[in-house]
Amino acid sequence: MRRFWKNNTKTNNIMLEQLIPAWMLIPFAVMLLCIAILPLVPHVGEWWEHNLHKLYVSLLLGVPVGIWLCVHGMSHELIHQMIFDYVPFILLLMALFVTTGGICIRGDLKATPTTNTIIMAIGWVLASFMGTTGAAMLLIRLLISTISQRKYRVHTVLFFIAIVANCGGLLSPLGDPPLFLLFQKGAPFMWWLQNVFPEWLVTGALLLIIYFFVDLYYYKKEPIANIRADISQARQLRTTGLINILWLLGVVASTMFINSTYLPFMADTLDADGNIVAHAPWYLKLLREWVFIGIIAGSWITTKKAVRVNNNYSWTPILEVACVFLGIFATMTPALMFLSGHAETIREFLSQPWQYVYTTGTLSAFLDNAPTAMVFNSMAPSGEIAGLAADPFLKAISMGAVFFGALTYIGNGPNFMVKAIAEQEGIEMPSFFGYMIKFSLIVLLPVYIIVQLIFI
Repeated sequence: MRRFWKNNTKTNNIMLEQLIPAWMLIPFAVMLLCIAILPLVPHVGEWWEHNLHKLYVSLLLGVPVGIWLCVHGMSHELIHQMIFDYVPFILLLMALFVTTGGICIRGDLKATPTTNTIIMAIGWVLASFMGTTGAAMLLIRLLISTISQRKYRVHTVLFFIAIVANCGGLLSPLGDPPLFLLFQKGAPFMWWLQNVFPEWLVTGALLLIIYFFVDLYYYKKEPIANIRADISQARQLRTTGLINILWLLGVVASTMFINSTYLPFMADTLDADGNIVAHAPWYLKLLREWVFIGIIAGSWITTKKAVRVNNNYSWTPILEVACVFLGIFATMTPALMFLSGHAETIREFLSQPWQYVYTTGTLSAFLDNAPTAMVFNSMAPSGEIAGLAADPFLKAISMGAVFFGALTYIGNGPNFMVKAIAEQEGIEMPSFFGYMIKFSLIVLLPVYIIVQLIFI
């Protein structure tokens, strides 16, 4: 995928426009509908809850798509999407999931609006430096334990998904995959901190303020028995499994430094015109992923079993993400190719940076935000660094990809993981459409529009 999206020439766009028929987008649409609708269907919803059944659906829709692409000479694109996108995506999430899952922050703080907001704010800041997945997995169990005596808890998890699992990751390439890919294309590591800090600050501050008053409203509605239980059962924080901080730092360092920018032998050899003259071995291209596997094994071996037991650790959330996103990545390959094939037509209608906020954002909410950001980066006017959009467009693309990932459960990997952990702890989360109608479209989208109007 990386090489494919980096070489979106006009000739390739015309070829893709001719080869990818619109009906090839149907499997992807069906995959999204399965995620949205099946949990709501009586009896079928119980069947869908099993991860093995999610895998069946992913294979049922993804395998025919893969066969069609191979038969029509597009196996290269499919291989890049699944091997060089899906595998790194899952292994990065798994490495963060396993290492942070081995850090047990036990305790039961008083679940006041102030306490809950402070936990959110800490996660929001951490997200840019340890990834949205790392920050979310580190704090979600503490937050759920804190609000365990509360009757009204769903809104807290929803805001956590938005603030920690998405919006917090805007300040560095470590925060979110699309920013990391843009970093690999030449954007300076500090570019986001220097250029989008006001947008990150205002967005996070608005959401934290809104959450505080929403939680205050529900706190006043809490039964007095729940408040007394919350106060009486409060316990001081105690942290175990600190060895995983080192493993977590290993994940961060690997994400930052194990790439072709620092290790040229991982990249294909190009001639003066940018054409590939020699391919790097696939196992070298996946060097970072091999390191992730080693970190996962190291974290699992060096963490006492009691730590993960006390943390209510379960493989279910990451397996759910793996099964669901297998189908998403496979079926969205033609969708992304179709979009790339119509780049010239789309570019005629996209001339202002603010347009890239909403186009990149809307598709990032339903497609994987990393390749979506790369496609729109290739459509935007070029900046001073070859292969990158001009600063205002790069800012718009980054905001759209990171912020709008919170609009749906599938917009960003941590969303599903947080949802699964919350449900595992007995919190009844809204459905796919319920999440959008009751939360993201009425809370998040207005905030994003305000920030766009202020800054872009």
